[in-house]
Amino acid sequence: MMGILTIFAGFNSVVLRITRQLAWIALALMVVVILLQVVFRYVFNSALPWPDEAARFLMLWMTGLIAPSAYRWGGFVAIDMIPQMMPTRVAQILMLVLTLAATAVLCVAISFGWNHTFGFGGNFDSSSLRIPLDWVGGESIKVKLRYMYGAFFLGLVMLLVINIELILRQIILFFDPDAELPDDGSADFLAETGQIEAAGGAARID
Repeated sequence: MMGILTIFAGFNSVVLRITRQLAWIALALMVVVILLQVVFRYVFNSALPWPDEAARFLMLWMTGLIAPSAYRWGGFVAIDMIPQMMPTRVAQILMLVLTLAATAVLCVAISFGWNHTFGFGGNFDSSSLRIPLDWVGGESIKVKLRYMYGAFFLGLVMLLVINIELILRQIILFFDPDAELPDDGSADFLAETGQIEAAGGAARID
């Protein structure tokens, strides 16, 4: 089981490192789009038709790309008072049951995400987002809503993969509390963001 966990952990670390970078880009673009709309609306008194929907589009993708990393590191809002009051073994069983329940919820949510992205609703066009091809002599193409719903679907799939990793970690720790588990990538993230500095193999908190 440790070998399977190592594979999942390594795969998730690589994928989430990429999705975090894409999430920062989506956030930066969202800020630019919003500021552009503010300038045109209040400086030039001529609001653009597309920035509001473009900002929502980027916000959805930012959320879908960053949520798996937050889930992996326990960054979601949680009520952990009850597990902390329980004996260690009982708390571990409770957390495993809750994680298994989350797996069922995610599987149902993924089916909804698939239907929204590739089903009937995804065929509709965005009300304002277009790919401008006029400058090359072509005709502008409206963006399909499936490219917006895709953030929901992809985010849920990644959450499910992370959930499997968390289940494996909990099972291993239940039977071997002293087991050395694979790195979850949190130290790399803190080093990237300057919150810790790795020196001589040790992490130092700034």
